[in-house]
Amino acid sequence: MKIEINVPERLDEITLEQYQKFEKLNTEENKDTAFLLQKMVQIFCRLDLKDVANIKYKSVQEITMHLNKIFDTKHKLKPTFISNNIEYGFIPVLDEMTLGEYIDLDENLGNWETMHKAMAVLYRPITFKNKSKYIIEKYKGKENWNQMKTMPLDVVFGAMVFFWSLSNELLTITLNYLQSENLTTQQQEHLEQSGVGINQYTTLVREMLPSLIKLPV
Repeated sequence: MKIEINVPERLDEITLEQYQKFEKLNTEENKDTAFLLQKMVQIFCRLDLKDVANIKYKSVQEITMHLNKIFDTKHKLKPTFISNNIEYGFIPVLDEMTLGEYIDLDENLGNWETMHKAMAVLYRPITFKNKSKYIIEKYKGKENWNQMKTMPLDVVFGAMVFFWSLSNELLTITLNYLQSENLTTQQQEHLEQSGVGINQYTTLVREMLPSLIKLPV
């Protein structure tokens, strides 16, 4: 029996939810295993696991190599995208973020399992648009969380790299400040504790940027 396989050609053909499902299985225990290869093909090609088991091993390797290539690309911030016939826009002014928005973003941006919650803060339905300028709706919390699971993965990666670059700039400024000031041990410890969320997020992005998985030799 022939199996029709639809292999994604670009990251925008993969959803955040698909990547979340894969990332949940991408553990140290499953690393470099045939099981992970099967799940990778199943999730990103939208197949039943029993059908994946009937695909030639050589073909599975070719598919995973192809998927690794589309993941191993440069990621840029995308201000807008369309999902389920709704156009979403990136929050125009980060400095005007509310406390509730900041809390939801800070608590979820460093965790793949809850990444859709962070994306719901950053991207919202556009209510008015004039050329490149637009207005987005007010943040509605959990009301829009699940909608973001269908957003394209390239948009997610672009937003993450944007914040990674931003956090690096802030870190450089902080280090320069620390070098110019004589801070007490207590003050330094407070700054380190305040940076825990950023450190976790930076580590996550660094782990995300290389190829998706290493193929077994």
